[in-house]
Amino acid sequence: MTESSASIPTTDLDARYGRDRRSRRPLLIGVLAVVVLAGLGWLTWAAVIGSNPPVTSRLLGFEVMSATSAKATIQVDRTKSVEASCRLQAKAADFSIVGELTLTIPADSPRHQTLPATLTTQRSATSVVLIGCTTADSHHPH
Repeated sequence: MTESSASIPTTDLDARYGRDRRSRRPLLIGVLAVVVLAGLGWLTWAAVIGSNPPVTSRLLGFEVMSATSAKATIQVDRTKSVEASCRLQAKAADFSIVGELTLTIPADSPRHQTLPATLTTQRSATSVVLIGCTTADSHHPH
């Protein structure tokens, strides 16, 4: 076998398998760049919006008063004067919900405040959990 017959030119293989001579690499790089830029844009937007919620809250403490009542103290901070709704749950030893309360904080109240809450329970609670606070614009509790 001679060297010329052993090697088949690549143009014959390209023609045989339907490949054209142009490379698809620039197109793939362009599509990948657009996808990466869109992902980075979304990530930046989500980080900015998520890091500045209109309302934040935290449970400062709770006390089980009796078999039918529990008291909690929460701290609520709002970046704007908007109405907020804060949801608390009283839970029993088996983690079932035995009481629930939603506090509404009016838009014209102080932006930073500490609030007491009394939950009525169906049976004795062992803990009180702050689910979080939401506004009309932000339905995800913070």
